[in-house]
Amino acid sequence: MIVFEEIAPYKKDFKTLVKKYKTLADDLETVKKVLCVLPEDRPPFSFRIDNLGVSNCVIKVKKIACKSLKGKGVNSGLRLVYAYFEEEKRIVFIELYHKNDKENEDRERILDYFK
Repeated sequence: MIVFEEIAPYKKDFKTLVKKYKTLADDLETVKKVLCVLPEDRPPFSFRIDNLGVSNCVIKVKKIACKSLKGKGVNSGLRLVYAYFEEEKRIVFIELYHKNDKENEDRERILDYFK
């Protein structure tokens, strides 16, 4: 069983996005179920973020199905960044955003988490 945690900035991201996308909480529960079975990166759905200078596995999920974005399926544009600690069986959600709101993940936030 994998334990899921969220950092404070992620919680703020979620709170903002759930107002816009009403099904987001349920959609993320589905993502969690998938991550319990397949926590590593799986292109084209998710990619490891390299060149961060941290030894832990940081992954960006690019294809999240969101029921609030009808007709988009997994191409909803939502992005989730998380750290996966394999030995501890733990996933920490770091960032959640829509690709129209920002182009890339916040590398500074990721590095701050590992400080």
